Amino acid sequence: MADKQTQFRLLPKIMNGGIAGVVGVSCVFPLDLVKTRLQNQTIGPNGEAMYKSMVDCFRKTFRSEGFLGMYRGSGVNILLITPEKAIKLTANDFFRHKLITKDGKLPLTHEMLSGGLAGLCQIVITTPMELLKIQLQDAGRVQGQQAGTGVKAVNVSATAIALKLLKEKGIVGLYRGTTATMFRDVTFSVCYFPLFAHLNSLGPRRNDGSGEAVFWCSLLSGCAAGAFSALIVNPFDVIKTRLQVLTKGVNDASYNGVGDAIVRIFREEGPRAFFKGGACRMIVIAPLFGIAQMVYFLGVGEAILGYDK
Repeated sequence: MADKQTQFRLLPKIMNGGIAGVVGVSCVFPLDLVKTRLQNQTIGPNGEAMYKSMVDCFRKTFRSEGFLGMYRGSGVNILLITPEKAIKLTANDFFRHKLITKDGKLPLTHEMLSGGLAGLCQIVITTPMELLKIQLQDAGRVQGQQAGTGVKAVNVSATAIALKLLKEKGIVGLYRGTTATMFRDVTFSVCYFPLFAHLNSLGPRRNDGSGEAVFWCSLLSGCAAGAFSALIVNPFDVIKTRLQVLTKGVNDASYNGVGDAIVRIFREEGPRAFFKGGACRMIVIAPLFGIAQMVYFLGVGEAILGYDK
């Protein structure tokens, strides 16, 4: 009977994850764009840089590209974030359910394994989504660098990029940077989900007898766990972002895989380069996952479908 109940509630969980992803991404996307540009930026031989800080990048981008420019790449991200978050959040719940021991407990190692498996499942959607999003987010930086070189700036779209990759390299072209994406997402999920669960368990419970935390506790727990986990995996995110850029700007380096990227970034830019955009990424991930967990646990999907939470 328990298995049937779990299957019966799978649809609202998927809906919760999808709605959570759309709401979260819509709120934090401009900061995610700033993060991408900071991570891709390389310092010139004389210390010159297009952006001096997160605030400087935000200001220059808004001034040169306007409000809509801050949402470059948001269309493909919002479109694909629905299945991505649905897979991530629902898969974690599914694996946690399956890995409960006979005495009804879930050891920390099982929590970490559940999170890791959920992160592994999501890269099917995450890798092409991130690849397309990064090209659009970074286009303004690349065009800005090329402005004085005589190279004509070309407006790109997610559809054009996807079709070009499919034509030239097949479906494999959309999965450039998969290894780095896997390292980032699996490590993030191994850290995030157990930390969120433990923080969420410390807060006050609802009065409806469900035993679940109140919504603001899930929000704050998601923010805290997301920010910490984002900082831990930022080096993998820098490597992934660099590997997935298709159009290089002036002085931008090209890498032959994860290993080559690690060695060259460390040698040419130093260890601090692995934490480029780290603060910005924490600011992005904290509310993104806080909002996502809050929406997920509020049971919006159950309310829409008329199910009891």
